Amino acid sequence: MIQGSVEPGFESVRDAFQENFEQHGEIGAAVCAWVEGRKVIDLWGGLACRKPEKPWREDEMVLVFSVTKGLMALAFLMLADRGRLDYDAPVSAYWPEFRGAGKETITVRQLFNHRSGLCAIDRKLTTEDLREHPERVHAALVAQAPLWEPGSAQGYGAISLGLYGAELFRRIAGESLGRFFAREVAGPLNVDVHIGLPEALEERVARIYPVTIAERLLRTLPEVITGKTPEGRIIRAFLNRNSATARAFSNPGMGGRGFEIFNDPEIHRMELLWVNAIATARGLAKVYAALAEGGELGGVRLCAPETLQGPQERQSWGFDRVLHKEMGFSLGFVKEELHLFSPNEAAFGHPGMGGAVGFADPSRRLAFAYVMNRMDRRLRSPRALRLCHALYRAL
Repeated sequence: MIQGSVEPGFESVRDAFQENFEQHGEIGAAVCAWVEGRKVIDLWGGLACRKPEKPWREDEMVLVFSVTKGLMALAFLMLADRGRLDYDAPVSAYWPEFRGAGKETITVRQLFNHRSGLCAIDRKLTTEDLREHPERVHAALVAQAPLWEPGSAQGYGAISLGLYGAELFRRIAGESLGRFFAREVAGPLNVDVHIGLPEALEERVARIYPVTIAERLLRTLPEVITGKTPEGRIIRAFLNRNSATARAFSNPGMGGRGFEIFNDPEIHRMELLWVNAIATARGLAKVYAALAEGGELGGVRLCAPETLQGPQERQSWGFDRVLHKEMGFSLGFVKEELHLFSPNEAAFGHPGMGGAVGFADPSRRLAFAYVMNRMDRRLRSPRALRLCHALYRAL
């Protein structure tokens, strides 16, 4: 079932990967890690699709949900490295129409550290608007007022950060972030990481298997009652449609299709910067390996080492009003908390709903990526954490 390779000393990661299939319900997945500039783990296995049955191939790709946000953060970091972006400038310096509805003082740093108050979009949007009516999306973004005074609190822009980021990037770079990423990152590194999938590559994309609503409610109900877990508190918050949590996750909606919409090839071809990057674990790990090595890998330079000081520092930390837990962010990347990535504060990256994750740990010159197609109901998938812990124990 498991294929690929591990360097001597990292066999425990292979064991943990195998255990995910044998004991924890994994369907199809891949894991890859780099240490000190070399690839030490490259494994895959299981099924890309159950019916008809299709094995997970070496070059299998899968949608990675909010891991996309880490790739978006990298693209903006590269603009800053090239002198085209100042994180402390107001967003309106690059996008004048942004200025209204109390957003005048919001800086790029506040936006990407989830401290702008713009965690939700209230004017209703549809997937058709995202695909066919950019003017409606723009109107909704500029009309939105912050939910609280910018800079005063933290609230995860689950969807909104991607929408604001897409427009801001176009204003600065004169092109879409997906095109920039393909030309400046994925192409030079020769990796399968796409924000806007070419139609010809669709047959290599694994099917996502979401958690059913019934399963989510059944397993989470005790946590909803006690409120002792973030998952329980989030579902509680969803019961109040006016809560920051409900507003942050509900618009644009999924048209009644739930997470099955993310198996739609039309969605795969779009550039949805908060959710729909499609990648191999091998590709994600190599991108983060370049960052773990100071911004350059194999002669491909993404940014200068000093530019990476920003993501290594925790710039925002506190109780998140959307996710109902303590969280840390830096320039669009998630920071280490509760051993999500590593024991090291310098680590940065981004997890995705369901379990996928990619990160860099410059302090250990380490990069890691895990992708899968069976989603987990928890904010932090135990299958992913098991692999991360095994990797650090092996160092």
